Amino acid sequence: MDPDDYGTNEAQDSDFPAAERSRLQEMLSLLGLETYQAQKLSLQDSLQISSDSMKNWAPQAPKDLPWNFLRKLQALNAEARNTTMVLDAAPDARPAEKESQMEEEIIYWDAADDISADIYSFSELPTPDTPVNPLDLLCALLLTSDGFLQQEIVRKMSLCQFALPLVLPDSENRHHTFLLWALRGVMRTWWAQPPRGVGSLREDSAVLSRAPAFAFVRMEVSSNSKSQLLNAVLSPGHRPRDCFWHRDLNVGANPREIADGLVEASWFLPSGREDLDIFPEPVAFLNLRGDIGSHWLQFKLLTEVSSAVFILTDNISKKEYKLLYSMKGSATKYYFILSPYRGKRNTNLRFLNRLIPVLKMDHSHVLVKVSSTDSAGFVRRVRSIVAHVARSPCRRLSLEEMAHAARKLGLRVDEDCEECQQAKDRMERITRKIKDSDAYRRDELRLQGDPWRKVAQVEKELCQAQWAGDPLDKGRAELRHRLLELRAQQNGHEPAGGVQEFITGISGPSLGEKQYFLRWMEWGLARVAQPRPRQPPETTLTLRPKHCGVVDFSELLRPEPLGVEHFLREMGQFYEAESCLVEAGKLPAGQRRFAHFPGLALELLLKGLPLELIDGSTLSTPLRWVTGLLKELHVRLERRSRLVVLSALGVPGTGKSTLLNTMFGLRFATGRGCGPRGAFMQLVTVAESFSQDLGCDHILVIDSGGLIGGALASAGERFELEASLATLLMGLSNVTVVSLAETRDIPPAILHAFLRLEKTGHMPNYQFVYQNVHDACAPGPRPRERRLLLDPPGDVSRAVAQMEKQGGGIRTLADLAFCDPEKQHIWHIPGLWHGVPPMAAVSLGYSEAIFELKRCLLENIRNGLSNQNKNIQQLIELVRRL
Repeated sequence: MDPDDYGTNEAQDSDFPAAERSRLQEMLSLLGLETYQAQKLSLQDSLQISSDSMKNWAPQAPKDLPWNFLRKLQALNAEARNTTMVLDAAPDARPAEKESQMEEEIIYWDAADDISADIYSFSELPTPDTPVNPLDLLCALLLTSDGFLQQEIVRKMSLCQFALPLVLPDSENRHHTFLLWALRGVMRTWWAQPPRGVGSLREDSAVLSRAPAFAFVRMEVSSNSKSQLLNAVLSPGHRPRDCFWHRDLNVGANPREIADGLVEASWFLPSGREDLDIFPEPVAFLNLRGDIGSHWLQFKLLTEVSSAVFILTDNISKKEYKLLYSMKGSATKYYFILSPYRGKRNTNLRFLNRLIPVLKMDHSHVLVKVSSTDSAGFVRRVRSIVAHVARSPCRRLSLEEMAHAARKLGLRVDEDCEECQQAKDRMERITRKIKDSDAYRRDELRLQGDPWRKVAQVEKELCQAQWAGDPLDKGRAELRHRLLELRAQQNGHEPAGGVQEFITGISGPSLGEKQYFLRWMEWGLARVAQPRPRQPPETTLTLRPKHCGVVDFSELLRPEPLGVEHFLREMGQFYEAESCLVEAGKLPAGQRRFAHFPGLALELLLKGLPLELIDGSTLSTPLRWVTGLLKELHVRLERRSRLVVLSALGVPGTGKSTLLNTMFGLRFATGRGCGPRGAFMQLVTVAESFSQDLGCDHILVIDSGGLIGGALASAGERFELEASLATLLMGLSNVTVVSLAETRDIPPAILHAFLRLEKTGHMPNYQFVYQNVHDACAPGPRPRERRLLLDPPGDVSRAVAQMEKQGGGIRTLADLAFCDPEKQHIWHIPGLWHGVPPMAAVSLGYSEAIFELKRCLLENIRNGLSNQNKNIQQLIELVRRL
C-alpha cells in the first residue's frame, strides 16, 4: 500500500474501540455521577456547605472521590491530585465498602506513559475497593459538569499549576470536545522584557494570547515518560515541578479507562528573573495521553497547531510509518526521541531515513535517550531546540485559533452551543459601541455620575438631620423637596440602548443564556476597559511596587474600570428614583416600570454573581435597591431564610478577597487597583441536611473591596466616611474577618468601628488575619518583619481612641476588643504562593491555613459564638437602621 494512499479514516475509527464504548457508563456509575449526564452538575451544587466542609476527611468509596476532588480544588490544595481512599468495615459503612479491616489506597492523578496502559486497556474496570485513575475522575467530572463548573475546575487547576485539559475525549458518544469555553476564564500574567527599555507585566486571557506551542506525543511504546520529560523542561534549576503527573511519582499510576485521548496544556511564563526564566517569552506545551495510532484525530490537530512535535517511541512500526508519511508537506517541525536499546535498531533507522525527506528533518531532529544518558544534559538539549524554534519564524496561535483548526477536523468546540453564541452576539452589540469608557458612562449610564452623587449627598444630609433630632422642620422639608426634584429628573430618563440590551440579556427565559451573557459581559468589558496594543493583542500593565499600608484616599476618587456592576447600578438608580416618587405620592404605583428590576438582579446573585451593597462610586448605600433585593430574596427562599452574615474588612492589597474566594469558592474581584471599589455580597447555600446543625440556611458573605483605604484619624471627613462604612459592614455581620497588612496597627476606620460597636453591645465574632501577601513576581524589597499584633498601639490607635473619648484606656489589641489569643482570634496565614509567580503554585500551607480558619468560623457559627443569626426580614430592618 502506497503511503500517500494511507487515509486517516481507519485511524479515526480506532479512536472509538467498540470494547470501550460502555466503559464510560460503568465509570460514571462507579463514581456516582451517572445521574448528572442529563442534568449536569452545576457550580452551585459543588459550593454548598455541608458537614464535610468542616472535616479534613478522606473518601471512603469511589463515589466520594468527585466531591473530595472538588472540595480540595476549591481550596487550591496542591495535593488535590492525590487523594486517599479509606475502606472501612465499620457497622454503618457504605454497602460498597469491603467487610474487612481498614486499608488505605493512594490514588494518583496521571496514568503511565508506557505500554502498561495498552496491556490493561481491556482489563476489568476498577471495583469499589480498587483505585480509580484520577485522570479518569477528571474526565468523568468534566463530562458530567455544566460549562460554568467546567470553567471553575479549569481555573482552579490553573492556580494550582496543574496541566489543563484542552481536548476532552468521549469515546461512547463518538466525539471529542475542544474546551475553549472552559479555558476562557484562565488569565495569564508574565514579565515582558523588550530588548531596550523597562520591562512590564502583561496580562491576558489564556485563550487570546498567542504563543508557540510544542506537542509531546507517544508512538506505541516508549521507555521514556513524556510527562516526566515535560516537567523537567518546565522546571528551572533543581526546582522540580509536577505540572504533568507521570508514572514515576510515588507508586506509579493505574490504567486509564476513559481518559486516553485527553490532550493537556501547560505554559511556561517568564518572571523577569534570569535565574528562573528558561525561555524569554511564553511557551505552550501540549501532551497527548495514549499513543498516536489510537488517537489520530488528536494527533492531527496537534500537528496543525504546534510549532514542533516531539514523538517519543522505542519502535517505529510499518503502521506508524504510514501514518507519519501521510503528514508530508506539513509546516510543523518533527523531532524523534528514541530508546533504541529496547527497539529494533535497524528497522527504526530504515523508517527514519525514509521519513527525513518527507517530514523535512535532518539527523539533528533525532534524539536518543537511554539509561546512561545524562538526564540534565538531555533536558538542556530539548530546551535549546524549543528556544531555537521559538526564536525563528514559527507558528504562533491562540487557543481561539486552535479551536478553528479543531472545527475543521470535526471536533466539537464547547463554545459553539446556541446559547453561548447568542449571548456572545448580545455582548458584542453592547461593547462595540464603547470607544471610550468615560464617554460611554456619561452618555449611556446617565443616572450615575453627578446625578447620583447629588442624590447621595442630599440623602446623607437628610439622614444626619433626622438622627440629630433637628427641630428645624423647614430645613428637612427643603432637603426632601430637593431629593424629590433630583429623583424626578432621574425618572425622566429612559434606559439607554446599551442598558436596554443588558436588561434584555438578563431577562431571557433561558437561564443558561443569562449566565453565558454575564460571563461574556465581564470579559468583553475587561477588554475595552483599557487600550490594547495592536500586535500582539494583549493588555499591558505597568509594574508598580506593591505596598500594604496607608492608601492614598485619592485612589477612591479615580474612575473605576467599566464593569457589569455599572449596568446594575444604572438599573438600581432607575428603581430607586421610581420608588422614591411612589413613596412620596408623586407617581401612582400602577405606573411603575422598573419594579421587577430587583428580581432580575436576584437571579444573578443566586447564580453566583457578586452584587453591590455599597456603591463604589459614591461610597453610599442605595437603600431602596438593597432593600428590594433582600425582599425578593426573602420571597424566593421562603422557609429557608435564616442568614448568617460574614464580612471581610481590610485595606486593599491584604488578600481578603482571595481569602474569601478560596474559603467558599466565590468570585470577588482580586487585584488591588484594577477592580470595583464598592462592597459586594455573595450568597453561599447550606445543604438542607446540615442547616439544622449549623443553625442557618445561607451565609451572606460581604467583601469590603476597596472601601477601607487606611485614612488617618486626622484626615477629617474621609476618615469619618471610612469609619462609617466599616461600622455599617460590621454592624450587619455575625462574623467579621479583619485582614491585616505588615503593620501592627488595625486600620483606623476599623478600629473606630470596633469602639463604636463595643458601646452598642453589637460585637460580631471576629478573627484577625495577618497574611504574607508580598508579590514575589515584582522585583523589589521584601516585606518588613511582621510585628506582633498585641504590641502596644501606635499613634494612630491612640488618636482614634481619643476621638472616642477612651483616653489611654486602650493599651493593646487585647484591651480593645477582649481579644484572647488562646481562643484563636488571631491567625497568621502563610504566603499565597509557593515559588515565584507567575509559575508559582498556591502554597499548601496557605490552603491548609484557610481551611482551618473556615472550620473555626463554621464552628463558631454552629456553637452560637457569633451574634444571633438573622432572618432576612431582620436584616432588612438592620440595614435601614444602620
